[in-house]
Amino acid sequence: MKYSCFVFIIICVFSACSSPVYKNPHVLIKTQAGDIEIELYPEKAPRTAAAFLSYIKAGYYEHGSFYRVLTNDNQPSDAFKANLIQGGIWKTNYKQATSLPGIPHEGTKTSGILHKEGIISLARMEPGTATTEFFICIGNQPGFDYGGKNNADGQGYAAFGKVIKGMETVYKIYNRPLYDQALDPQVTIINIVQL
Repeated sequence: MKYSCFVFIIICVFSACSSPVYKNPHVLIKTQAGDIEIELYPEKAPRTAAAFLSYIKAGYYEHGSFYRVLTNDNQPSDAFKANLIQGGIWKTNYKQATSLPGIPHEGTKTSGILHKEGIISLARMEPGTATTEFFICIGNQPGFDYGGKNNADGQGYAAFGKVIKGMETVYKIYNRPLYDQALDPQVTIINIVQL
């Protein structure tokens, strides 16, 4: 009886102390508005996921921010509408953000990850220019997929993961006060860490 109790205690302690094991990498975006847990899909978007993880490991996102929100009301009337929150280090460490080489573009045509509710994707100008800046979809956003109308080149954006916990935080940020498309004030990203 004593032996079985001892074994049970050892198992409980080991289980409590060990970190979770996931099939895919998980990261936690810690913000002043709450936490957002993301599951990454390196099998579908290997270069994009690897780059994002390398930025996390380098500590680039510490003291970053969510700084932009797109809603139906803050876009031109003739624009193809999108709903998202955007973050990274563009507003807090512009020099670092612009010094990195672009990630080879892994659009939805190759990854198969469509821009649905909670999907995280990289912001970009031309294909292959994305680096640290990312956005999280509010609702389904097919305009960001290959052939979509949210970018003139039709190549879509590089989706690479999905929110699995913390969509309430995403919506809390989405509903914050805005000045045009800018969050006013920005929402601080305390850090992003791999779980």
